[in-house]
Amino acid sequence: MSIRRLIGSILVAFFLPVTLSLADELDERIDMLYEEELADLFLWLHQNPELSHMEHKTSDRLASELEGLGYDVHRGIGGTGIVALLENGEGPLVMFRADMDGLPVEEKSGLPYASTAKQIDWDGNEVSVMHACGHDVHVTSLVGTAKIMVERRDQWQGTLMLIGQPAEERVGGARLMREDNIWDRFGQPDYAMALHVTSSVPTGMLIADPAPYSGADTVDILIKGVGAHGASPHSGVDPVLLGSQIVVALQSVVSRSLPPRRPGVITVGSFHSGTKHNIISDAAKLQITVRSESVADRALLLDGIKRVAENAGRMMGLSGDMLPEVVVYENEGVPPTLNDIAMLERVRGVWTDSLGEGIFYNQQRLAMGAEDFPFFTVDPYIPSVYFAVGGTDQADFDRAAAGGPPVASHHSPLFKIVPEPSVELGVKASVTGLIDLLQNL
Repeated sequence: MSIRRLIGSILVAFFLPVTLSLADELDERIDMLYEEELADLFLWLHQNPELSHMEHKTSDRLASELEGLGYDVHRGIGGTGIVALLENGEGPLVMFRADMDGLPVEEKSGLPYASTAKQIDWDGNEVSVMHACGHDVHVTSLVGTAKIMVERRDQWQGTLMLIGQPAEERVGGARLMREDNIWDRFGQPDYAMALHVTSSVPTGMLIADPAPYSGADTVDILIKGVGAHGASPHSGVDPVLLGSQIVVALQSVVSRSLPPRRPGVITVGSFHSGTKHNIISDAAKLQITVRSESVADRALLLDGIKRVAENAGRMMGLSGDMLPEVVVYENEGVPPTLNDIAMLERVRGVWTDSLGEGIFYNQQRLAMGAEDFPFFTVDPYIPSVYFAVGGTDQADFDRAAAGGPPVASHHSPLFKIVPEPSVELGVKASVTGLIDLLQNL
């Protein structure tokens, strides 16, 4: 080694900080926390999934974990929900939510720790239960975030509100918690955050876009007909034919009524009528999901469904109370999840600084999935950021691209997430975002 290089190495060593950078130190702490505590917690959650509104063990475990960290925990909110508060001087109130429920799916992932849990469902049937949407990652990340925020109380001021939400899969839990007057009882947040793990994105990457999820509505069309023998269709009014015409005509609402650069979906997921080959039934039922991304487009699509259904009935010679009836289930609808732009830019800037320029996975959202988180943020309006963390090894995507098995989607019995990098990134993104928001400026 030359004298110049030797002197340079000595100078670098001399001036090198004794401690690691804050970002590196946080990485090390989260690595250790996962190994010592979070890995076992994830395993327990994955193997003990519970159906919506029945998350009793999950809620108790989460509440106990947070109580052990010194949070003021309130149980039984909106059913099995919990609210946990950590006060740390004057400053904003910031909320972070994790959903807790599993799905009635038999796990076939092949993982050595796959769920074999069963539970009696809402109709009295025993069903297999699985965390087929990653809510075990969400709860584990929330506990990790809770612990790090306690350890770093000297870095933030205000009140942290952590929410364990039931029944996201049945889009009812957030609404029930709001109906339990959580803002009146515990304070209305100045900011709100939530995360979701996704199997469609590689581990180590985040998605933080302006519109994470669409709004959704559940709609039935009840079709009336006049029953007859299958050999005498002229003596009745065939609800199957009428329903078929409605199914086809509904697609014109999206293609010809909705502006072409605004997204919308009308999907008929169920069509039921009749009992036998040679009987024309006197009724049919269509079950529909509707997706939109604004109040105006929601109204346009729902009005279009009613217009198509009723006028198709008139074309078949029906009138009055014999016209098809459109039922919109308001209690099952959810608004779109739209991030607050100013808050999103702020948090993305924090993540760029702490996690690196390449942390964001930039890909156009192609589907119109929905989520009930907006019930916390829409009325009254609370600035919020909903983000996603990648959950699948890049090697799995490479194998799929080479003709191997596809990466399983959410709600599939084959669904699986790589827990360690997913949880760790979830914790780090949550902590860095929360600390930035929890400042008494």
